[in-house]
Amino acid sequence: MPGYLTTHVLDTARGTPAQGMEIVLFRLENGQRTELARMRTNDDGRTDRQILPESEFATGVYELEFHAGAWMDATGVAAESPRFLDVIPLRFGMSQQDHYHVPLLISPFSYSTYRGS
Repeated sequence: MPGYLTTHVLDTARGTPAQGMEIVLFRLENGQRTELARMRTNDDGRTDRQILPESEFATGVYELEFHAGAWMDATGVAAESPRFLDVIPLRFGMSQQDHYHVPLLISPFSYSTYRGS
């Protein structure tokens, strides 16, 4: 099976998908961080396409950057200065040709992730 990467963001404080959050994907190699994709979540909290499609997939170390602070500002979550959570980087490795699904569960003061299916 060819490899690819997807993500999904859920607002656990409201119990809804996190619509409109900006997500940036980077590949880390030889001390360099290269941007590969930049997109926003849709009404379901997912991206409209694979964040790293089969045609661009390679094993290695990656980082998803979730722009949670700007998303909270845009959705009316009470502002703090500075916000407890702002940009959330998730660094992970993909070691085989497979479907990697890296979701983010978020609230104003916590987040969690896992390798989904």
